Amino acid sequence: MITAIILSVLFILGDAGVLFLSQESFGKIPQGKRLERIKQSPHYDGKQFVNEEKTEFMTGNKSTLTVWREFMFNKKKNTVPDTALHAIKTDLKKLPNDKDWIVWFGHSSYLLNLSGKKILVDPVFYKGSPVKFANKMFKGTDIYKPADMPDIDVLVITHDHWDHLDYEVVTEMEPRVKKVVTALGVGSHLEYWRYPLEKIEELDWWQDYVFGDSSRITATPARHFSGRDLNKNKTFWASFIYESPKRTVWLGGDGGYGRHYAKIGAKFPNIDLGILENGQYNPDWAQVHTMPQYLGKEMTELGAKRYLTVHHSKFCLSKHPYFEPLQNAKKAAKESGKPLFMPIIGEVIYLE
Repeated sequence: MITAIILSVLFILGDAGVLFLSQESFGKIPQGKRLERIKQSPHYDGKQFVNEEKTEFMTGNKSTLTVWREFMFNKKKNTVPDTALHAIKTDLKKLPNDKDWIVWFGHSSYLLNLSGKKILVDPVFYKGSPVKFANKMFKGTDIYKPADMPDIDVLVITHDHWDHLDYEVVTEMEPRVKKVVTALGVGSHLEYWRYPLEKIEELDWWQDYVFGDSSRITATPARHFSGRDLNKNKTFWASFIYESPKRTVWLGGDGGYGRHYAKIGAKFPNIDLGILENGQYNPDWAQVHTMPQYLGKEMTELGAKRYLTVHHSKFCLSKHPYFEPLQNAKKAAKESGKPLFMPIIGEVIYLE
């Protein structure tokens, strides 16, 4: 959200902003055959992608510049930890291949091993914005880099925001990634960054892709928005259901509460693990990120057997205390009666 504010300010600055926005890391909006496919989507209104429910990017009566000023200059308390957060440096390449596990790297980045397949989701290891001075990682949370990752069977990118799609990470890892699965249009960035077209699979909501071992990934709805520059919602956003021979995991991506949680839960009644967004919320953008009061409701309606929450503990992208999402997660688990994983960054959670 703060990235959008930074880009708006750069736009106001004129020529310097144009030069800045020309960097390769901003990617490329869909064109040609990709755009023609996008136009066939029921979620594209002819100009941009839209949510199922009417959704306001900014809620309340404040302008974008007012929100920016408040975030930059109003006093905020405990939004960034004073000391380094505790994290564990696990040798990911030595973890067992015959057991199912997950390792969370802070924010929305995590690595899964499901029936022997390595699935890496939204890896952000270098920076979470187009400029180094914004969205800085908390001390202690930057201990993982692409070189620490094993070879990846499936790279999942839920949407193209900077805190989910790290240009340096995906370009560095391309030789070791077998397949990328993402939402419609996001492949335009990856192809521009020299990913072979045959590696990229772009899905609309409810479309799926089946792997050779009969594992299946299905794109499911999310209530969010997209854009790496001033071109908003030219690419899509999604959550994903990953079904392996042994278990079903929901990869939530980003987004606010909506009726899609109950829809996904009804269509996939055997979700073993639900990975929910929890953090970077604010009343100023209450519909595109999950507000705390809805987290327990999401757990109940999705109906997963157990949960892990992400999108916290690495960046300050809002005004709430950095530790508050952890308190929210405990409260939501109590409300829903659902078991909850609360790992340290880098800790291995075995799903057996």
